[in-house]
Amino acid sequence: MNPLQELLKSGDPILLDGAMGTMLMDAGLVQGDPPEEWNVTHPDRVRAVHRAYIEAGSRVILTNSFGGTRFRLELHNLEDRVEELNKAAAENARVEADAAPHTIVVAGSMGPTGQIFEPMGTLTFEEAQAAFAEQAAGLAAGGVDLFWIETMSDLNEVKAAIEGARSVSDLPIAATMSFDTHGHTMMGVSPAKAVQELSNLEVLVIGANCGTGPEELQEAVKAMREAKAEAVLVAKANAGIPQVVAGGDIVYTGTPAVMAQYAIDVHEIGATLIGACCGSTPEHIKAMAEALSN
Repeated sequence: MNPLQELLKSGDPILLDGAMGTMLMDAGLVQGDPPEEWNVTHPDRVRAVHRAYIEAGSRVILTNSFGGTRFRLELHNLEDRVEELNKAAAENARVEADAAPHTIVVAGSMGPTGQIFEPMGTLTFEEAQAAFAEQAAGLAAGGVDLFWIETMSDLNEVKAAIEGARSVSDLPIAATMSFDTHGHTMMGVSPAKAVQELSNLEVLVIGANCGTGPEELQEAVKAMREAKAEAVLVAKANAGIPQVVAGGDIVYTGTPAVMAQYAIDVHEIGATLIGACCGSTPEHIKAMAEALSN
């Protein structure tokens, strides 16, 4: 049985990790540079982030591969290194997971391509599927336990990612969408439609991530629970709302205490897998772990 399925058998809430990009920028990543390249240029810093989240209480960690499709990497002339960078991302997470004293699940992060599908854009389903297959192959080679398709707004793109992943591996799949536009995704998908459509595709867990903060994400999870009572749900909210402060820095309003309360609230609504997204740190995850354990 897959290690995530083993954890799910307990019925207890499962703590995910927090932001990767936020942590890497604190470690020196320059805004606009590809974090995926750090998997080979600064693997020690990437592993340090994974290790910090594990020590804070995370039982599932996401690889540093959110922008790991050739479409995203092409922006940095790295499109020929898809397999290398994704494999390294998985290996970095795997090292830290295997060193932990208990089971840690490594989830291969697969974010959106940044392209728009036909007819509004130029991306075809087949091109997207091939790109996600290429990424998934690298993640699988590096040792992930499952694929984690996240921050999606277009159901067609989620389907392309699922089909691409399944064309190269039989690992389980998680899928989350970002409901950041009046309770819908940017492409107009409601939480209810998302959970219904994705349930039909037999993914292991379904949910919401990113968005505009805990409150809106909780509403999305609630709508998913009402639409599909038996679904295993994911909640991975941003640490509040980003604000630009003096000097141009971006600060998120969600303190560890705020995120701890969110963890309790979203679990009561029906989420089983609970973590944090943009702006969060191991301190947020530690506070969430303590809240959920109590």
